Amino acid sequence: MVTTRKPLRAAIIGLGRLGARHARHLVNKIQGVKLVAACALDSNQLEWANNELGVETTYTNYKDMIDTENIDAIFIVAPTPFHPEMTIYAMNAGLNVFCEKPLGLDFNEVDEMAKVIKSHPNQIFQSGFMRRYDDSYRYAKKIVDNGDIGKIIYMRGYGIDPISGMESFTKFATEADSGGIFVDMNIHDIDLIRWFTGQDPVQAYGLTSNIAAPQLADIGEFETGVAQLKMSDGVIATLIGGRHAAHGNQVELEVMGSNGWVRIGEHPDLNRVTVFNDQGVIRPSLQSFGERFDTAFTDEVQDFVNNVIVGKQPEVTVDDGIKALKIAKACQQSANIGKLVDIQL
Repeated sequence: MVTTRKPLRAAIIGLGRLGARHARHLVNKIQGVKLVAACALDSNQLEWANNELGVETTYTNYKDMIDTENIDAIFIVAPTPFHPEMTIYAMNAGLNVFCEKPLGLDFNEVDEMAKVIKSHPNQIFQSGFMRRYDDSYRYAKKIVDNGDIGKIIYMRGYGIDPISGMESFTKFATEADSGGIFVDMNIHDIDLIRWFTGQDPVQAYGLTSNIAAPQLADIGEFETGVAQLKMSDGVIATLIGGRHAAHGNQVELEVMGSNGWVRIGEHPDLNRVTVFNDQGVIRPSLQSFGERFDTAFTDEVQDFVNNVIVGKQPEVTVDDGIKALKIAKACQQSANIGKLVDIQL
């Protein structure tokens, strides 16, 4: 006799650019789950979820949704400052939680969040570091782990959004605290550096500028951030975050070893097409992180759902999220005071 397990019942908080992508994936791509409820403050977003995705019930208050709906898991894709309180409420309500990065902005709130998560060992919590699920990064890490490029000497991570997104970012950062260039942009690079090296940084030195977008100073933001990290055994890493790429979305990682190098995403090609015309030889470029990591976003959510089904804790833990946040904050602190900062993890 074949038994069919009922799909997990899930809800989502936040239907902005990334939340909408997760919602579409949950409805159209992820196996073993059904998106039954959504929460957002924008009525147009809720109408979209109901009409386009077939979400049964929508809410403007996440607590009402959690208290009312019969759900197994919740996806938190709301603005970063709300992540701790939403996670705590959901975990205490007995739910499994997928929370997008960063975990939060206030360390006291994040520490309390971590305590609550760890007090519910039978529930699954997963932080959204999707680049670990990207095939290219996984392939490169296998090369590094096999020793094919020798010992890691230096790493460099780029995260530069297209300048066409400046208006959207300005609106977002005006309405909510982004956390700053290092938290908002480079936290993925920080996680990858820890993942590839298996080490934690001990010092950070950061610099910022607004040369390409001086108007961001009016809302306390920086357009470019560069930070140097010194890892525990001497590996050096550079982080570069920005919002000024004219060609598209530039997400790149370089690992320099004692016996070779690897680079992921050196050219942000949209596809394998090369155009030859009166403008020269042109390779169309990816225009957003969503395009670049669409499959990785799908795979990380599928992994979360699978983990909930079998009761397995994920590879990406709350401690990974906390360390990445502390490192990013140390980079920003260094940029603010103009001095080298020791990192306490």
